[in-house]
Amino acid sequence: MSVAFTKEESAETAAETLLPDRPVSPHPNLVTQAGLKALEEQQREARAAYDATSGIDDVNERRRQAAGPLRDLRYLAERLRTAELVSAPTSTDVVAFGSTVTFCRDDGRVQTYRIVGEDEADPKTGSISYVSPVARVLMGKGVGDVATVGGQELEITAIA
Repeated sequence: MSVAFTKEESAETAAETLLPDRPVSPHPNLVTQAGLKALEEQQREARAAYDATSGIDDVNERRRQAAGPLRDLRYLAERLRTAELVSAPTSTDVVAFGSTVTFCRDDGRVQTYRIVGEDEADPKTGSISYVSPVARVLMGKGVGDVATVGGQELEITAIA
């Protein structure tokens, strides 16, 4: 039955539960082993949150509470389906996916980041996505090489 023939409250609730899908990146879904495990854990948490809504008696509240976890489940299912596990780099000669790279900026700041998949990236905790501008210019370079991004030069000082 269309919500047009239900209480106004239900029409409002139906509109609230139609959350747009989370955008999926057009880039290959490269993941580290830790990134794959994190996606699997997020999927378990979203499933548990969705399952918890089944105990809510009020159908409108159940829909409202289930909307977020259901959207997350769709996103995570797609990310897990397309995940391409990349082994840890075997060499520290050049920056690669999974490398931890330390570089010095023009202004003297020294930064260290691990290059990981998009879902795993969190600059605050020291990881950046392999599709980020900084990671793109650093990939394939070695210690002592200089790369330019955003008008700044970055000199690679260490690769682990």
